[in-house]
Amino acid sequence: MISKITGGPTRLLFTEKVLNNHEVKYYECVETGFIQTEDPYWLQEAYSSAITKLDTGLIFRNELLRDKLVKIIPDCFDADRHFLDYAGGYGMFTRMMRDKGFDFYHHDIYCENLFAEYFSLADAPKQVNFELVTAFEVFEHLVDPMEEIKRILEFGENLIFTTELVPGRIEKASDWWYFTPETGQHIAFYTKASLEYIASKLNCYYGTDGIQTHIFTTDKKLTEVFEVKQEPYLIRTMRRKLARFERATYPQRRSLLHQDWQTIKDRLK
Repeated sequence: MISKITGGPTRLLFTEKVLNNHEVKYYECVETGFIQTEDPYWLQEAYSSAITKLDTGLIFRNELLRDKLVKIIPDCFDADRHFLDYAGGYGMFTRMMRDKGFDFYHHDIYCENLFAEYFSLADAPKQVNFELVTAFEVFEHLVDPMEEIKRILEFGENLIFTTELVPGRIEKASDWWYFTPETGQHIAFYTKASLEYIASKLNCYYGTDGIQTHIFTTDKKLTEVFEVKQEPYLIRTMRRKLARFERATYPQRRSLLHQDWQTIKDRLK
């Protein structure tokens, strides 16, 4: 099987049961380390529900990304322009960003827009070139990554996206939770080298936080958007004191997010 990133050779990594039914082969791109499944013939079954039962982190992820983007956009982009959340699911992120004063629009052909109705792509100004496009937890779903990422970039020259980077050596599906074969929707898995390769082929620069948040952009300076700025000493000191006070006054309980994810995962077996 050829690599969907380079068109070059791959090697068979392992075989895993997908949707608890289909024996599926996973291949690794020899040049970039990108991992792909065989031709995903099971997708119609996998997408009987656009949002999977295992996505317990949906709300938490949207809150986290909102808090990150409301800082990045005014600092690095023109905050008065238009923005697009591509494959935005129920429209939650678009609604959250509009609540914060950013003119975001929603686009998802597979999922009902529940939270950002009247602010879909069709409602955006015609022929607009978006200042920034976001695509969160999208890349791992792409059947033809090179062509589909190219189409996303037609909406704007700056694309911030999330996808987990392959964590070193993989020999079997249980080595990494992100494969989630129980749902059958994750079919493409990226290394830093594979994302750098894609960017070069699409005439973009690539930046990353080294974990899961990335940018493709035509402006080289924007590859540094994830660098954390050092706050003044006085502010850092006050934040630490406030955090200690809040922990002492309002003890936080441990989140059940991961526990719930594992519970659902076990029930899907």
